[in-house]
Amino acid sequence: AVVSTQSGHYGRGLAAIIDPVYEKVSRDVKMVNELDLKLKYAMNTHCHADHVTGTAALRSATGCQTIISKASAAQADMYLNDNEIVKIGNLNLEARSTPGHTDGCMTFVLHSHKLCFTGDALMIRACGRTDFQQGDARKLYHSVHGRILSLSEDYSVYPAHDYQGRTQSSVREEKLYNPRLTKSEDEFVNI
Repeated sequence: AVVSTQSGHYGRGLAAIIDPVYEKVSRDVKMVNELDLKLKYAMNTHCHADHVTGTAALRSATGCQTIISKASAAQADMYLNDNEIVKIGNLNLEARSTPGHTDGCMTFVLHSHKLCFTGDALMIRACGRTDFQQGDARKLYHSVHGRILSLSEDYSVYPAHDYQGRTQSSVREEKLYNPRLTKSEDEFVNI
């Protein structure tokens, strides 16, 4: 996902890319250059074996800074704690700790545009696995319900990836139709 300060004009805006994929770095650099943006940050919602991140390659190509949760224990230029704000020009991106898929999971919330970037904590009609590498189903249940689904129902949800090709949902849709998150806590843990 790309967050940009550009509003209706091309050029001279600042941007951040959230959960960049290594294999897509050349595409991302091309887009940033075509739109005449300055890539300020490459941000990860979490660090995990299935996330071959493109942050280091983006930093090499653009000079941007890399960001991840302090709790992730991964390498980055900047580390975030719960409720910290990342400023991208006039945009304020709130970092919300949403552990459970991993200890260092974060959801980035752009309140001014009613958007949240949930990584693997909340996916479209699913959520991240909890059966390996720091996974904890109870933590994930509480994180998603308390930190993401507690947002206004009209917030758009952008996960890190989706295996069905979908790119966007909403808090309302996930409350109604997510087959795992419409369960009780005990049912969720036992799935």
